[in-house]
Amino acid sequence: MSLSFVVFDCDGTLVDSQHAITSAMAQAFEAHGHEPPSHHQILSVVGISLEPAIARLMPDHAPHVHGRMAETYKDVFSRMRASGNIGEYLYDGAHDAVSRLAGTDALLGVATGKSRRGAENVLKEHGIRDHFISVRTADDGPGKPHPHMLQLAMGDVGADPHETIMIGDTSYDMEMARAAGAAAIGVSWGYHSVETLEATGAHVVIDHFDQLDAALSMVRQMQSEGIEKA
Repeated sequence: MSLSFVVFDCDGTLVDSQHAITSAMAQAFEAHGHEPPSHHQILSVVGISLEPAIARLMPDHAPHVHGRMAETYKDVFSRMRASGNIGEYLYDGAHDAVSRLAGTDALLGVATGKSRRGAENVLKEHGIRDHFISVRTADDGPGKPHPHMLQLAMGDVGADPHETIMIGDTSYDMEMARAAGAAAIGVSWGYHSVETLEATGAHVVIDHFDQLDAALSMVRQMQSEGIEKA
């Protein structure tokens, strides 16, 4: 392998943003007179782009309603950030893991269902933005699980699929990675279960960032040998 390109999801992988997301979504629903979805329902769509996520939460409503809700959600989220009441925290070990990898020969990227503004804000806020050569977001075209976002990221750094490893917490991350021909590492602390991650293509699932280096080594070995785990 000529290089290693390691791509992280953001929400549920690097950043624990569930309070911010569920609060903003509930406020958006209430602003339009709708009963908010449950906490579990909201977390189940974290990772895909905003309008498709809202469409899943409001399947009986027209697309123009989904669009209006999405705009309200973004307005609510922006006000929360401006007030300093956003509550997006790095998971334990995330900062050290990213910083450590940045000091190796690996290239780092982010592929997230967040908007570009949201992704840039949270990465800069936690002092890790400069570690990532590529940051691809829901604003760049088809969202997860479509492979487009990851394909753009690979193009940014000149990486081939067999040199690329996606790290994420949802089935959408695993499916995107597999569709792009990349390897997939799941994390158990996010929004989808270990069983779901394994069923949708994770080559390995880790329980803490301390396990990431070993998982990356294992997956790189699998890639170098051309082995694909079903």
